[in-house]
Amino acid sequence: MPEAAQVRIVGTVVSTYTRIVEITCEEAGLTHEIIPTPANSPQNRHPFGKVPVVEVDGLELIESGAIAHYLDSTHNAAALQPREPASRATADTWIAIGNNYLFLLFERGLVMPYVMHRHGGFPLDVQSINRALPDIGRALGFLEAELQRDGAWTACGFTLADVFLYPIIRSLQMTPQGAAGIAQCDALAAWLTLCEKRPSIRASRWESEK
Repeated sequence: MPEAAQVRIVGTVVSTYTRIVEITCEEAGLTHEIIPTPANSPQNRHPFGKVPVVEVDGLELIESGAIAHYLDSTHNAAALQPREPASRATADTWIAIGNNYLFLLFERGLVMPYVMHRHGGFPLDVQSINRALPDIGRALGFLEAELQRDGAWTACGFTLADVFLYPIIRSLQMTPQGAAGIAQCDALAAWLTLCEKRPSIRASRWESEK
């Protein structure tokens, strides 16, 4: 394994995907720093204005999936990726579900309305929240059913699937309706509690969690 590298994370500080990279760095024992950079800043070098952008090993990497897999493979002996192909496919499937479906639904439906209200001073967008709640409820029901059925991503041990899903679901839990919904999902709530005991999760907590 190459010797430890310094990782520069260029992106917004309170960000699901910045935190995913932070957790991956913590799991790999990599020192890292966040360079606070708004997504719409000229200093953000992502071609589509997303965050984060990561500088490590003389490389500039974009897209959290590529970043996390690189850091884990190069600096953590791929410890967060199952060795057995079927298990790795399961973990990768849940990463894709988190990125392509859950993040968009949770972020637009509940997380951003509360961020804009609490931190931006805007009126709470109750209409957007009410429109999203049925779909959010169904998504939580799906996660709970899968966990109850066969453990879903947790059957693979702690992997990059947990690294990606935890910040996505935790951000939802930090809203009133999200917290109420998750409280009704015993397996999902237990998984969140278990994750919160992990040093990498504690070390990357958002300021609003402390």
